[in-house]
Amino acid sequence: MTGRVLRVAFVDPNDATREMLKGMLLGMEMIWLEAECSRYEFFADVVSQTNPDIGLVALDADPEKALDLIGRVSQASPECAILAISSSSDGNLILQTMRAGAREFLTQPLRIEDLLAAIGRITQRHFGKGEKVRPCQVIAVAGAIGGVGTTSLAVNLAVALAADKKNSVVLVDLDLSLGDADVYLDTIPEYTLVDVAQNISRLDFSLLKRSLTKHSSGLFLLPRPVQLEDVCLITPEDLQRVIGLLKATFSHLVLDLSKAYSPIDMMALEMATHILLVTQLDLPCLRNVVRLMTSFKQMKGLAERVKVIVNRVGWDSGQITLKKAQETIGQEIFWQLPNDYRTMIAARNNGVPLLQQAPKAAITQAIMELAAALNSPEKPAETEEETGGKKSSPLSKILPFWK
Repeated sequence: MTGRVLRVAFVDPNDATREMLKGMLLGMEMIWLEAECSRYEFFADVVSQTNPDIGLVALDADPEKALDLIGRVSQASPECAILAISSSSDGNLILQTMRAGAREFLTQPLRIEDLLAAIGRITQRHFGKGEKVRPCQVIAVAGAIGGVGTTSLAVNLAVALAADKKNSVVLVDLDLSLGDADVYLDTIPEYTLVDVAQNISRLDFSLLKRSLTKHSSGLFLLPRPVQLEDVCLITPEDLQRVIGLLKATFSHLVLDLSKAYSPIDMMALEMATHILLVTQLDLPCLRNVVRLMTSFKQMKGLAERVKVIVNRVGWDSGQITLKKAQETIGQEIFWQLPNDYRTMIAARNNGVPLLQQAPKAAITQAIMELAAALNSPEKPAETEEETGGKKSSPLSKILPFWK
């Protein structure tokens, strides 16, 4: 993962919890484990010698010694942010720990998503506006109707992101009944989403990666369950924990949703950084976009993350115009993908991604540019003066292909 790598040192006299914490930290690509310590007495010296960004202190072995240690480290090494961990959630202990100098307090058993959130808060507060850890991007790909090419986009977008060696990418097939992302990649997975979800409490990062199927493109895949009866074994809470674990391991998650907008799909939308809503320029699709956006606007912060993607542009001369489509849905189209039925069908039937099947095709190039646009940092909108009196949009780079 690109961006700042945080150096971490930790102390825990308890062998079992120390090994668990070590395994958790070693799996995080944004973390460099600088030192581990089994004695409170030695940790202040370890911090002064290694100068870590974050010091993790487990309190349970001896809370009094641990609190004294936090105070000494905070005084001697103020540049090291202290994160305390305890099985107790006693308010008095939390207050004492924060007064001693800890920046965050987490309870055991430690949840990976809680640790990630705490590290993120420490990074923002402690390191200011400098180089920061690049957060994982979660890209949910949803469809306005069945058959609009949602899986085609999800698979090929994930492969396009994985083509950049700085990225580590996993594709999760959330069409739990009829998903076919594995077919697009010509893979026969050994494990599925239900295996990971049912063993989430026992997974560490190395075991998680072994549960995924790696494609020759560098992309990792977590497919839907094999048996229909296993679909009910996956809950939204399970998915939340799976995504939390994957976020700590990968730079990008691409989630291929079903068209049911089930509780599983809604959890995926809630956790997404970007929501790509795929549609076509016909009335049934656009009508559904309006319906979906009406519902999304009732959920806090959801509608603002939706980016409308128009697929199969130019396949039918009777298509609704782009201008009319934007007026109908009430927002700009973020990206257009050209119609190239033969190339897409050949790639799908061969189980080969577009980037390998037809790297120079217009559809492939459009998806590559979409990946680059999603991967680039958000920039302030340009003023009319900066663009010669005409505001630019993401479409300006690709519209010339199909004019």
